[in-house]
Amino acid sequence: MGMTITEKILAAHAGKKKVAPGDLINAKVDLVLGNDITAPVAIKEFSKIGVNRVFDQEKIALVPDHFTPNKDIKSAEQVKILREFARRYGIANYFEVGEMGVEHCLLPEKGLVLPGDLVIGADSHTCTYGALGAFSTGVGSTDMAAGMAIGEAWFKVPESIKFNYYGKLPRWVGGKDLILFTIGKIGVDGALYQSMEFTGETIDNLSMEGRFTMANMAIEAGGKNGIFAVDAKTREYVASRAKRSYTVYASDPDAVYNKVYEWDVSKLEPQIAFPHLPENTKPLSECGNVSIDQSIIGSCTNGRIEDLREAAQVLKGHKVNSNVRLIVIPGTQDIWRQAMREGLFEIFLDAGAAVSTPTCGPCLGGHMGILAKGERAVATTNRNFVGRMGHPESEVYLAGPAVAAASAIAGKLAGPGEVGVK
Repeated sequence: MGMTITEKILAAHAGKKKVAPGDLINAKVDLVLGNDITAPVAIKEFSKIGVNRVFDQEKIALVPDHFTPNKDIKSAEQVKILREFARRYGIANYFEVGEMGVEHCLLPEKGLVLPGDLVIGADSHTCTYGALGAFSTGVGSTDMAAGMAIGEAWFKVPESIKFNYYGKLPRWVGGKDLILFTIGKIGVDGALYQSMEFTGETIDNLSMEGRFTMANMAIEAGGKNGIFAVDAKTREYVASRAKRSYTVYASDPDAVYNKVYEWDVSKLEPQIAFPHLPENTKPLSECGNVSIDQSIIGSCTNGRIEDLREAAQVLKGHKVNSNVRLIVIPGTQDIWRQAMREGLFEIFLDAGAAVSTPTCGPCLGGHMGILAKGERAVATTNRNFVGRMGHPESEVYLAGPAVAAASAIAGKLAGPGEVGVK
């Protein structure tokens, strides 16, 4: 029997010719990632190991992005721990205010993750890099500490599920809608500790931004990782960014999958995940009259340039509803600069939005948009658990950028067509 992409990457990094689901392996890692919430714990554990250097100064990335720019004394102290560790051990890839970004937008942009890589990160959305044909997954802070010390991690090889999408996506429907639709179908534990492999003609035509969005939310279905085959779009994306060679892996025709799903998405509507789970999805036409107080466009899920362009297309010539706060957060400094050059900020500001420096901010109830009791937000983020964006009696509705922008105009959940945008 053949192997899947995920199995081939794990086998190569474990020094084996073949692995199978259920195998326990030790594998060498290409990158270890931490942020301002998880890395301080890892650094504390690292100090207990008894080593005086990291395994590779070029293969560790520290990105303080969750509560930055520092919102209070505690967050400032967290970032100080990262900064001092990076200086002490000569960590090459330390990115702070002024050059940082939301970690899962930043690392691919910097060329730090490439096809065929094995990446661990002390953040659950590390699975984002599967869009590049890499195996990437979230780990605990103790695993991060060990990874920084020895450059290895242990894994149980996951089973794989294939998701085959076909048909041309309708206008205003993209990667966010595909993954919300998928999670709605299989549930938040539908891919528990399994590899989610996304394929089909719809995926072939999906942008890299859309693929990053889908891989990012594999964890919301319980997935160990999400992954895409490397194609011409992938190669074009990494061509100007890669500073080292990489290896492309492809699933064998006789690879074994635990399940295979096939969906015709040619008539898919924009999808909305209602509180308080990403699986609680509905097509826009079935959402009813749900008023909102806030709209967030950004995060590691939808803070890339395509997302901002889509939002700007909807907002151009319109005003944000007087009862709504619209906050736009570009994912990185380069995305921020590109949006500025393209005139997108003018559109956002003319509409009445606030534009933030890159930060995770409100996604996890950090800052820059906390919800009060009883408030509702539509957000392009990835989680809508109880209290995720603030008060435990607030509500978060997950959607794509077009719906988030249209809803800000309408003052309620709405699509572009409802505010006169074709």
